[in-house]
Amino acid sequence: MDIRNTEPRDIHPSRRGFLALAAATGAATALGGLPAFAASAAPRRPTTSPMLATDIAAKNQLWWQAPGSANSMIEQGLPVGNGRLGALASNDPSRELLTITDATLWTGGRNDTLEGDGQFPYGRADFGSLTMLATLTVDIPGHDLGAVDNYRRTLDLAQGLVSAAYDIAGVGYRREIFASRPDDVIVLHFSQQGRGTYNGTVSLAGTHGESTTANGAGRYASFGASFANGLRYGAAVTAYSSTGKVAVNGTSISFTGCRELTVVVSGGTNYAADAAAGFRNPSVDPERLARTKVLAAARESARDLLHTHVADFRPAFEQFAINLGTSSTTQRELDTWERAQARWRDNVPDPELEAAYLQFGRYLMISGSRGSLPIGLQGPWLDGNDPDWMGDYHTDVNIQMCYWLADRAGLTDTFDAYADYCVAQLPVWTEVTQRLFNTSTNRFRNSSGKIAGWAVAYSTNPYGGSGWWWHPSGNAWLCQNLFEHYEYTQDRAYLAKVYPVIKGAVEFWESRLITTTVTDASGASREFLVADRDWSAEHGPQDTKGNTYSQELVWNLFENYHTATQVLGRDTGYARTIDELRKRLYLPEVSPTSGWLQEWMSPDNLGETTHRHLSPLIGLFPGDRIRPDESTPKEIVAGATALLTARGMNSFGWANAWRSLCWARLKDAEKAYQLIVNNLRPSTNGSNGTAMNLFDIYETNPGRGIFQIDANLGTPAAVVEMLVYSRPGHVELLPALPAAWAASGSVAGVGVRGGFTVDLSWRDGAVTQARLTSVGGRSTTLVVGGTERRLTLKPGESVTVRGL
Repeated sequence: MDIRNTEPRDIHPSRRGFLALAAATGAATALGGLPAFAASAAPRRPTTSPMLATDIAAKNQLWWQAPGSANSMIEQGLPVGNGRLGALASNDPSRELLTITDATLWTGGRNDTLEGDGQFPYGRADFGSLTMLATLTVDIPGHDLGAVDNYRRTLDLAQGLVSAAYDIAGVGYRREIFASRPDDVIVLHFSQQGRGTYNGTVSLAGTHGESTTANGAGRYASFGASFANGLRYGAAVTAYSSTGKVAVNGTSISFTGCRELTVVVSGGTNYAADAAAGFRNPSVDPERLARTKVLAAARESARDLLHTHVADFRPAFEQFAINLGTSSTTQRELDTWERAQARWRDNVPDPELEAAYLQFGRYLMISGSRGSLPIGLQGPWLDGNDPDWMGDYHTDVNIQMCYWLADRAGLTDTFDAYADYCVAQLPVWTEVTQRLFNTSTNRFRNSSGKIAGWAVAYSTNPYGGSGWWWHPSGNAWLCQNLFEHYEYTQDRAYLAKVYPVIKGAVEFWESRLITTTVTDASGASREFLVADRDWSAEHGPQDTKGNTYSQELVWNLFENYHTATQVLGRDTGYARTIDELRKRLYLPEVSPTSGWLQEWMSPDNLGETTHRHLSPLIGLFPGDRIRPDESTPKEIVAGATALLTARGMNSFGWANAWRSLCWARLKDAEKAYQLIVNNLRPSTNGSNGTAMNLFDIYETNPGRGIFQIDANLGTPAAVVEMLVYSRPGHVELLPALPAAWAASGSVAGVGVRGGFTVDLSWRDGAVTQARLTSVGGRSTTLVVGGTERRLTLKPGESVTVRGL
């Protein structure tokens, strides 16, 4: 190996060469240029233009030849978002429709009582639901689809921009839609090239029976209301043009003779991430605040608004780039939906489409997880007020899966929403746990009668509320994500912030573990600590002890807690107590009956062989106690492999993503890749697979599918895991590179546990060059093709390895 150190530098510039290489040849599904008005725009806040060069921008675009249907927005609408507000756009020439959601617009409340069977109520009337904020329509008579030529709509992943273009009678019309985080508004800009004009109306409507009022002098329309739970909310819209007339008529805004038109909409709630304040900020008037924001934005040109947005969005997107190879000319000529169908129908790899799917997941992270609540089952993208499972935060894989991508793919800041949510909820979770967990009707109560710390239910809402059953292991799994973020960042201040959450989970498990005696095949007996009565989510008996799911999570929780106390210099005596408990934990064995890793403390399989959850494989992924190397007994690895094989290769999207991640950990590249391909299968009539707009569809009943976002984020995480595996002190390059991507490729900005990022390129399945950069880490072992090399760096320093 040729290893060269470079002086400490900013992380982003140190990856510039790799990023440029990957961006120039990487994720692409279409060719296309910059928006007409964006290309020549002058910045307002940025000191230099944030716009991408046309060739690079074109390689991060998805495109379609038809607009979305108002009757199928979840499958066909294109998403924009600023981390709090999300919207789906139809891009219909004659009637642009936006369904707008605020991540904090939740009904329900603390929901802190138990029903007779020990469950928390779990419905819209009690637990509550995420709901839509508003719909926005821009009606443009005369622009009917039948009169339109050369229609094309585009999702620019790198710049956070949806656009549509078409011709009518020789005049080219264009619209751009984006959700600006700096200005906290959604902007729609309509332009044309020629002598065309726009005439029509802008209408804003609430989704809960609100009345919209308009102010002619202020040129805005708005509404405000409150839920029964006391949450106040509101929204406002304005429109302006320098070339025509814009006026308020009744409750809508009309525009006539406009050669260009800008529409600005915003809205929100008075939700506050503060349990002591009842999760409300009483000083906020959401309707008035929305009016203030749209009118402030309207003082700027559409060009300046876009530049401010792109200057915020693009740096996040550019922290990572990927090239999985070159697709064929024929593939590139197809629009995104045609390509997805052709990939499945012809079974021919389309590496640029597969890379674009990863980048689409990153786009959703940037758009859905900045400065507000975390991403739930659908993120901030709804088309009605009745999302399945209330659009909640499921704690037995779904919310965790949504955040596996963040640190792996250069989006460290998007993890803050997850961490802040857990910290804000802790006071209520703790109080409710200590008051209700040991209720006699709770099937999972602690048989010892002891209680400490906090736990959660299978479903949680933003008010500390719980739904469905208690989920004793959920706290340990939430904490696994929290601690892994520290492993990626080495941020001690962050670790101190989440330390009370982690310690509270440890205290819960200290009170919950019970002693049992296990007799081995030779007749020898030994006492172990096991989890009390529990369920191996989500199948099998509901009263078994020592389930593999719980044992692995608690083992990992205790180990991470030990590290946290050492880093922070806290509770060292208590840490020693927990270390002794960890040493006494029962860990799973292989069933002599099935040859599988046991899911329960039984040689028999007590559930569904092909169940969607991989609960007993939690130690393989996301944990890494089980490794396909000499550190793990071969029979354990074989048992895990046999169990994973039995689960099958076809399931719901999120379940396929988890399977793919597990196969990547086992270094089976082709199985991991096939599961990614399976998730790209086009959804038809609500079947499992990918919708026209690339949202993952979850089949609930034959003929009925719903959008569930975790697969859109978990599948990209699997792609990264196939290219780079890491744990503190260890990073392996190309552990599971499939034949479809082996010819050549590159990836830049991959997060590495232990405090590093890595960039690499490969050819013919072998690494040709790699760069490791410290973001706080100091030493690690780099593994390439079975060869190991210990590397030592200073924070901010890079090491380049060539000649591999």
